[in-house]
Amino acid sequence: MSNFYTDTPQFKHYLQHPLMKRIVELKERNYADKESYDYAPIDFEDTLDSYDKVLEVVGEICGEIVESNSEEVDHTGPTLDQNRVSYAPKTSENLDALNKAGLMGMTLGRKYGGLNFSMVPYMISADIVSRADASFQNIWMLQECAATIYEFGSEEQKNKYLPRIVEGETMSMDLTEPDAGSDLQAVMLKATYNQAEDQWYLNGVKRFITNGDADIHLVLARSEEGTKDARGLSMFIYDKKSGGVNVRRIENKMGIKGAPTCELVYKNAKAELVGTRRMGLIKYVMSLMNGARLGIMAQSVGLSEAATREAYEYAMERRQFNKEIINFPAVYEILANMRAKTDASRTLLYETCRFVDMYKTLEDISSERKLTQEEKAEMKYYSKMADAFTPLGKGMSSEYANQNASDAIQVHGGSGFMKDYKCERLFRDARITNIYEGTTQLQVVAAIRHVTTGTYLQRIKEYEAMPVSPELESLKRKLSKMTQMYEKLTEIVAAPRDEEYLDFHSRRLVETAGHIIMGHLLVRDANKNPDMFRRSAEVYIIYGQAEVIKNYNFVTKSNVEDLGYFKPELND
Repeated sequence: MSNFYTDTPQFKHYLQHPLMKRIVELKERNYADKESYDYAPIDFEDTLDSYDKVLEVVGEICGEIVESNSEEVDHTGPTLDQNRVSYAPKTSENLDALNKAGLMGMTLGRKYGGLNFSMVPYMISADIVSRADASFQNIWMLQECAATIYEFGSEEQKNKYLPRIVEGETMSMDLTEPDAGSDLQAVMLKATYNQAEDQWYLNGVKRFITNGDADIHLVLARSEEGTKDARGLSMFIYDKKSGGVNVRRIENKMGIKGAPTCELVYKNAKAELVGTRRMGLIKYVMSLMNGARLGIMAQSVGLSEAATREAYEYAMERRQFNKEIINFPAVYEILANMRAKTDASRTLLYETCRFVDMYKTLEDISSERKLTQEEKAEMKYYSKMADAFTPLGKGMSSEYANQNASDAIQVHGGSGFMKDYKCERLFRDARITNIYEGTTQLQVVAAIRHVTTGTYLQRIKEYEAMPVSPELESLKRKLSKMTQMYEKLTEIVAAPRDEEYLDFHSRRLVETAGHIIMGHLLVRDANKNPDMFRRSAEVYIIYGQAEVIKNYNFVTKSNVEDLGYFKPELND
């Protein structure tokens, strides 16, 4: 039997990270639930055993059902009839399997029927699902929208909606509009409050909404009449049972065809305000988007894993000139880089998950009791790290997913261009990852301040201080030289105090920080498990070093005046 959890031993490595014990103790409130719930863990080892058993179920469902259904789902896709969406039959089969296994609402507390999992095992499950079928991950992963209701909703809303999500009801986040894509300040879907009825109503159009005919929607709408900026936007819950929203069409997409992407028409749709007015974009969507970006990181890693395995298996079987093509240097270089990029993306994903786990759990505890000074310092530190690593990870891992999917086709040659092979679908599915939930260019905009303020450098210095075995010291020396170049680059670009010049080079600076950080993380993994990670650490650091040198040469050989060469000439 195929199991996508047990055949990837890296997962257990990340579950055993030293910080996991602290995360679990905080998440489980020192295992207080054991008195009230028979399935609650009694200690750290019991918690890890619970994670392991549930993830083994996820791996089996994905290996035996979801992956087997993926091609038919891609060919069939969802359908629209009388303004309502029906999933492809095999997508419904996937959902039914996960629901029967109790895998919805994994991170929600036990009082709502959830498993109270931390972000690390939850994203491992997303990683696994994405390897099986990235389009299905887009449906299943949207359950994470429940975190926004838990964090900002009223007690009445939590008790009303969260158990329904655990029981299998689907979710969507309705943000984008025809004239408001990346610029969500331009959202104009109107929210009107009827004081006599004590009821909000929504009117307008939403576009490019993933899983747009879901049971429960989080909707960004303009609640303050006469406003045109973020301060006029609020967050609402729309319940499909209330009616008032129709699906105008399902978009005909390049990839992730199993997940319906819809245009929605709101007509006097009843809705509930989440939290306070005017905070929809400023606070709630930012939290929602950070969770979504973590999900896209996991999706990118899963796609990278699938592409790498497809390429490797084909290279082992395909013979040319009387030998398997894996024996040709041009091919095994591609495969080595694919594996290194996949492992680098995965180690960055779970480092980011741990940062999110720490600060989100401490933030949740702060609503129950006063934090100690040490806990406040922890929350502040990990919040900053999560804020820095989320855009970095989303940008780097999604670019690598695209590169690996392209390289998988290259290894397949002409066969890879044919729909007979899985890599063709992986290529189409991967293409959206560096676009939605904020393009790579927007991730750079979010990440660059962590270059200029020194957040990344601070963390790099902390990695440098961690001891490693003598066999890995040469890799650390390479990373140290790369760090010196990074510091020099930052100094050169920041010195002119020219925002346009900084913007022009920001991608190079952020990528340079990413290469160094991912290199250090792989070295740290290789120090604990050399058989599993050392080869990827060596290959990735050689690759990253070449990229850093390229960025260094480009920046040091250009200046502010050179910007003029890159500006397009616009005709009046």
